[in-house]
Amino acid sequence: MKRFDHLMANRRVKLVQHLFDVAAIAMRIAENMRLDKRTAFMGAILHDIGKVSFLFQRTLAADFIRPPRYLFRHEIASLFFISLIPEAERGAVIDMVVAHHKSVYQDARSRGILDMIDKEKYCFERHAIGFESWVSDALDMLGHFGFEVRPITLAEARRNFEMVVSHCEAKTYGYSPWKGLLMAADHLASGYGRDASDIVNRLFIKPDLQYYNRKSELYPLSDVPVTDPRRHTMLKASTSSGKTDFLLRRCLGRVFYTLPNQASLNAIHQRFKHDLRNTNAEIHLLHGSSAVNTKDGKLEEHILQRHIGASIKVLTPHQLVSLVFGTKGYEALIADISGCDVIMDEIHTYSAFTQEIVIKIVEILCSLDCRIHIASATMPTVLYNRLLQVLGGEQHVYQVDLPDSVLDSFNRHIIHKANDFDQLEPVIENAVENSKILIVCNRVIRAQRLFKQLKRKYPGIKKMLIHSRFKRVVRAELEARLEAFNKSDEPCIVVATQVVEVSLDISFDMMITEAAPIDVLIQRFGRINRTRTKESIKQYKSVYVLAPSKVKWNAAPYDLDIIKKSYDVLPDGDILRERDIQGLIDKVYPDIVFANIDLDAVFVNGRWRIRELCHDSKSALLEKLEIEAVTCIVESDVALYESSNYAEQTKLEIPVPYASIAHNHLRKLKTGTKPYVIPADAYDVELGLIKRKMKPGYYQVAPFLKSIQL
Repeated sequence: MKRFDHLMANRRVKLVQHLFDVAAIAMRIAENMRLDKRTAFMGAILHDIGKVSFLFQRTLAADFIRPPRYLFRHEIASLFFISLIPEAERGAVIDMVVAHHKSVYQDARSRGILDMIDKEKYCFERHAIGFESWVSDALDMLGHFGFEVRPITLAEARRNFEMVVSHCEAKTYGYSPWKGLLMAADHLASGYGRDASDIVNRLFIKPDLQYYNRKSELYPLSDVPVTDPRRHTMLKASTSSGKTDFLLRRCLGRVFYTLPNQASLNAIHQRFKHDLRNTNAEIHLLHGSSAVNTKDGKLEEHILQRHIGASIKVLTPHQLVSLVFGTKGYEALIADISGCDVIMDEIHTYSAFTQEIVIKIVEILCSLDCRIHIASATMPTVLYNRLLQVLGGEQHVYQVDLPDSVLDSFNRHIIHKANDFDQLEPVIENAVENSKILIVCNRVIRAQRLFKQLKRKYPGIKKMLIHSRFKRVVRAELEARLEAFNKSDEPCIVVATQVVEVSLDISFDMMITEAAPIDVLIQRFGRINRTRTKESIKQYKSVYVLAPSKVKWNAAPYDLDIIKKSYDVLPDGDILRERDIQGLIDKVYPDIVFANIDLDAVFVNGRWRIRELCHDSKSALLEKLEIEAVTCIVESDVALYESSNYAEQTKLEIPVPYASIAHNHLRKLKTGTKPYVIPADAYDVELGLIKRKMKPGYYQVAPFLKSIQL
């Protein structure tokens, strides 16, 4: 009995600490959102009080077996005490508590409060079992936090429950800032796992960006003024013209910086950390590889990456998609991003669906009072004009581009067309002993085949393969190795995929690339002869573009017709002139048929079309986005994964698109990110993920079962 009492006392101490942490963070968030801090405090303290119930406490026992149809939601029990909240604040506090884990209606597992009362009559009675045995403990805890408490009878608890149900049923379309506030605070406090008071003052720090006021004649945008009073920015400029500095100089508050892919995120994150190392700016990387990329940082740095309040947060546009489809956590994202500066550095245009997603994100961000700064070297005029319209037109958008005389100083590539890779073997033979060669494929499987071929042919030359299908820890090592290749004067061969296209600061001597959409190609070319010095201006290096495939499926992930048009407009044996690039892009994309996503979007024509306190469990349209939506791990890593913390688990994960793995009938773990388990033969340390072996038939069954038992 003494052991049980000690156990319960320990759990109460942990709960008190958690409530204290959530409250401290919630008040800081409320202050930033200009919401009432006292209300935030009350909601934060009340949100988990229902965990005092013995119905919840017994689920924590090591030997607890959940009975069939066992449904107890601690947040519902927490709201039995809502009458202790002053009437004026009750609505906000209900919003904070009732949906901080589940959508109140049409929850994925039908565990929202309105789902539960629709399914049965006795929702209150089930949650109130044993109420008299724990009500005094709950009141003691509330009193400890300064609540004016009094006895709560079972009848009053029922009236409170009915009040909450009525409140939820009366909700109309929109989103609840209070729900977002509590979700953000709860997630951060839970992730931190200890006294969070030391991180509260590190939230919502406005970054000091004076560093980026630097001037250089090599970067023409450094001389362009940023004081234009218009709210938003649209910039068309060449690679290495100083775009990043210019965009940051336009920012007035906290910054969300978006880039299209992971390699770009890691590189720009490290750049910001270096540039602003002498300031108090909190710079976070919102990506699964955050724990890898911050491996030399403190524990809290690993944790903070995923949470609210960064000075600068680096992410992909896809990580804002929850705003479009109202998926879980979108209110917390709103709490974080509202009123911030959002930089969208490069927008890929080869997918009509992706274009429309980005346009919808921009529309929502405008409604959230964000300042939006869009920059691209490769945007079709028709897309530019559409975004300009969404941002409010010329009266609201500062438009910047470079004159032809300046663009001419960025001419640096001579383009050659080739029928196939075999035709270029003499070119490689002549260059391989004294050049850094970058070869870019559109698909991982082709990059792997080509790398194996080159490895056999040039055994004495440094070489590497980099793509997105490596374990995250290996991917980080490959990026560091690529940077070392770039800095070295030794000849090398790097075979890559799209991961090298945007904002990766490498400058190689020669490129061979598969044909791709013109905007993609221009980005790729930016990795060749990139370093800008007085001596390098008007020096030209060669880029070889392979002719498009004649087979439509072989063009994936791009559209074959767009690839053919792009290939046709390129010069052959001549300089690619920067002043001509916009014209080439517009020849390939004279018109764009924009996808219509309004049937699935939750924000249409300036209004929210989702009920407050609700979120969609999943959007069917999300599967159309070829993003790294799920993770997998190698079967030999299962035991280590299940016994590791978040940071160590992240290192073992391989991000993959949902569609590429979801229907392979692979095993799936229940811990961490719930990764799929791939056979050991489906991963090679040098080649990465081997798609054809991602099938159950390749499992090493006995070792896998042994690791599960461990």
